[in-house]
Amino acid sequence: MTTISGEPLPPAAGRTGPLPPSGADPPRVPLALTLVRAGAALAAVAALAVTLWGGIDERGAALAFAVLIGVGELARWSGAEERESAPLAAAGALAYALLGENAGHPSHDGVPQIVAVVTAASLLGCVPHIAKGRGPTADHLTRRVLTVGFAAVCFQPLYNEGRLAEWAETGPAYAALVVALLLLTALWDAVLAAAMAHARTRWPFGPLLRDELRGTLGIGSAVCATGAVMALAVAVAGLWALPVFSLPLLLTQLSFRRYAAVRTTYRQTIASLARATEIAGYTPPGHARRVAALSRAVGRELGLSGPELTVLEYAALMHDIGQLSLVDPVPAGATAALAPAEQRRIALLGGAVVRQTGVASAVAVVVERQSDPYRDQPVSASIVRAVNAYEETAREAGPGGPLKALEELRLGTARDYRPEVVESLARVLARDGLTLPLVG
Repeated sequence: MTTISGEPLPPAAGRTGPLPPSGADPPRVPLALTLVRAGAALAAVAALAVTLWGGIDERGAALAFAVLIGVGELARWSGAEERESAPLAAAGALAYALLGENAGHPSHDGVPQIVAVVTAASLLGCVPHIAKGRGPTADHLTRRVLTVGFAAVCFQPLYNEGRLAEWAETGPAYAALVVALLLLTALWDAVLAAAMAHARTRWPFGPLLRDELRGTLGIGSAVCATGAVMALAVAVAGLWALPVFSLPLLLTQLSFRRYAAVRTTYRQTIASLARATEIAGYTPPGHARRVAALSRAVGRELGLSGPELTVLEYAALMHDIGQLSLVDPVPAGATAALAPAEQRRIALLGGAVVRQTGVASAVAVVVERQSDPYRDQPVSASIVRAVNAYEETAREAGPGGPLKALEELRLGTARDYRPEVVESLARVLARDGLTLPLVG
C-alpha cells in the first residue's frame, strides 16, 4: 500500500495486527507474473540473438528509432501515476513496429530486429534513471517488449507479403488499417497491464481493465496517434519526419507533467488537512492515513474504479474532521462507540468542513453519510465506516485485536455494516498477512 503522496506506508500502516518478523522474506512474485516476465525476457534475448547473427537491415532507420526511443526513456518522469510515463519512447516504438516504407522505399526490418532495437534502446535510456534509484519497473519493460512485439507481429508479415497493399490500395485505406492495428495494440496493452496487475495484487480483473482503458483515453491516445502519424510520415518524407512529429508529444508530456504536479500538491494538501485532528489531539497519530490506505484496498477488492477510489481515499482521510467541533475530545478518537445521533452530528459537521475547503462535493457526501444506516449509504461511505470501526477496535483490543474487531463487525452486519464490505475487508487483511476466519 502507499500513502496519499504515493510513498510506501510504514509496515504498521494499513493494519493493526502483528507485524512480520524483521528478517521475514519479501513477498513472493506470483507465478503467473514471473512467467510473463520470463516470456518477455526470452523474446527479447532471442530477438537480440537473431539480429546479431543476421545483421541489422536498414541501419539508418534502426539508429534513428533507437535514438528516439532512448531519448524518450531519458525524458520519462518519475513518481507520476500516469500509465505511460515515457510517451515519446512508446510512440517511437509503435511507429517502428508499424514502419512499412522509408521515404517511399520498402523496409525489411523484420519482427526480431524491431524487438531487439526497442529493447536495447529502452534499456540504454533507462540506465541514468536506474543509477539514480528511480528506474522503471520490470513490468514496464515487460509491457514494452510484449506490446511492440504484438504490433510488429500483426503488421510486418502482412506488409512484407503484400497483403496490406491488396487490402488497402489507396493512401486513406492504408492509414485506416494502421490506425486499426494501433487500436488493437492499445487494447492488447491494456489487457496485458490489467492481467499483470491482477496477478500481482489479486484485485478484480474487470475494474483493473476498465481503469487501464480509461487511462488509454488520456495520454495513451496521444501516444497511439503520434505513433501512427510517425509511421505514415516516415513512409512519405523519410526519417526527417521523426523530430518534427516528436515535438507535439513532448509538449503534451510537459502538460501532463504539470497536471501531475498540481494533482500531487492537491493530494498533499488534503493529507495535511486530515492531520489537523491528530495535531489537535482528537485522533491517534496515523489513524486517518491507515483508514485511507485500508479503505482504498477494500474499494479495490470490491471493484471500484480509479476515480471512485480517489474519492474514497480523500473521504477516508478526512472522515474524522468533524471531531474538531467537539469541546471535549472523544477518548482515543473512537467515534464508532458513540451514540448514533452524535455520530451523525460529527459526520454532518465534517461534511460541511470538507465543502468549505473546495474539495469535490462527492468527498463531502461520503463524509456526511458515513453514519447513515448501511442500506441507505453509498458503498464508499460503507467502506469508510467499516474500516474506521475495525481500526479503532483492533487498536484498542491489543493482542487478538484484528480477530475481535472483525467479529464485532460481522455481528453488526444486521444493522450497522454492509456484509460484503466486511468480508472484503477480511479478504484484504488475510492477503496482507493476517490469519482471519473468512466466510463464504
